[in-house]
Amino acid sequence: MRMSEWFGMVQKRGAVKLMLPVLIVMVLAGASWWQMAAPSQVDAAVPPALAQGFSEIVKRVTPAVVNIAVTGSHEGRRGGRRQLPLPPGPFGGPPGEEPPGEEPGPQIPPPPGPPGRPEQSAGSGVIIDPKGYIVTNNHVVDNASQITVTLSDKREFPAKLIGADPKTDLAVVKIEAENLPALKWADYEKLQVGDVVLAVGSPFGLSSTVTLGIISALGRGNVGIADYEDFIQTDAAINPGNSGGALVNMNGDLIGINTAIFSRTGGSEGIGFAIPSSIAVDIAEALTKTGKVVRGWMGIAIQEVTKDLAKSFKLPEQRKGGVLISEVNENGPSHAAGVRRGDVVVAFNDKEIQNVSQLRNMVARTLVGTTARVKVLRDGREQVIPVKIGERPSDEMLARREPAGSVPIPADGEKPPDNVLASLKVQALDGALRSQLNISSKTNGVAIQHVEAGSPAEAAGLQRGDVIQEINRESVKSLEDYKKASAKIKKEEMVVLLLSRQGNTLFVAVNPK
Repeated sequence: MRMSEWFGMVQKRGAVKLMLPVLIVMVLAGASWWQMAAPSQVDAAVPPALAQGFSEIVKRVTPAVVNIAVTGSHEGRRGGRRQLPLPPGPFGGPPGEEPPGEEPGPQIPPPPGPPGRPEQSAGSGVIIDPKGYIVTNNHVVDNASQITVTLSDKREFPAKLIGADPKTDLAVVKIEAENLPALKWADYEKLQVGDVVLAVGSPFGLSSTVTLGIISALGRGNVGIADYEDFIQTDAAINPGNSGGALVNMNGDLIGINTAIFSRTGGSEGIGFAIPSSIAVDIAEALTKTGKVVRGWMGIAIQEVTKDLAKSFKLPEQRKGGVLISEVNENGPSHAAGVRRGDVVVAFNDKEIQNVSQLRNMVARTLVGTTARVKVLRDGREQVIPVKIGERPSDEMLARREPAGSVPIPADGEKPPDNVLASLKVQALDGALRSQLNISSKTNGVAIQHVEAGSPAEAAGLQRGDVIQEINRESVKSLEDYKKASAKIKKEEMVVLLLSRQGNTLFVAVNPK
């Protein structure tokens, strides 16, 4: 019996879709496998959702996914796909990067569109309201002078930008139409790694394209796409033009908005990212109602807790997660509530905090004016501090002055301390140096002039121009303070510095080992 004849027979018995691994096993095992297997055994090898196929889900979803074409947008010329640089490889460069001295390979252009096509598709969008509201990516419609939406039934409508939020890379546009098919947002809390998903969009302008994959990971932050990140990672194929399209579960509910890929070639390599419903639903609702987004604000700067910092700040060894507060804005709600620099936030409104992205997103989603329960570790002890959440000021109000230049290295005959700080040369902050570095008169400390190459300080990330404000929680306001505090450090002792860098503060642990 030919394979095609056997496959047709199995389809008639009810196994409409077989997974490729099952077919491979049968081929490797020989013909006797399927000759002996009863239909029920074949059915049992296939998950019910796959055995039934996806046609019913696709029929419900694709009418709500649209093609968006723009005029006057740089993204429109690129095909509406945001491609990210590859992560560092084991030898410092991105995987696939050419070795030193070799010429890079030729760039692979995207496939050309149909002949005579006046403009390239910029991306995709998802109808979230029957009245014509459509969510997409901000980078798809950014700087567009004209937006055209094409529905799955080929009807075209001019669209108006209702609002955009670059910090999450989301935007809402509207067309004048009624009774449109719309997708329902999924419950993010029910998602699990390994769930089967479908990506729907217009890659390369090919509307209503559906690809299959799984959720590869949840809660991807620090990817470098947007200010607020908590991405769903998927291996469903996402290509140029998929940006702004739908990622749906097996119920046909909208779990995310496809946004970006990691790629060497510009096409899908199985690593795609979607903005989850947990973020998108609030942003889309705010943009639809008011055209802007209001975010909660605690008035703190935060950073991840490294192993060395955890030890220094007396975190229990068994505790995982938490974020370190490196600065408290004196005009913010946390300062008024008694939150201090050096506190480690371990829970927010009774939910454990694992990383910076999680806390940032939770605070941003908290209603302005409500009081949040912030659990911190201070000197090894837990305490709960009620913080009344404020409204996040505009970027212009929060902007800090950038340094104007590097720090000169004057001759210095001072004998360095006999410890991990021996590789640093520092200088007192005077009026000229403050002016050169654009340092506020309220900022005290000593400026790093030079960091010895290959030293533990360089490995820890210290840079020329950093201002040291604390050494092991001891305040440093002058060069004399620095000398006294550094003299207390033993030769093999780890030190924790509080730095001011380009207007931001952060803790850095320098380990001599």
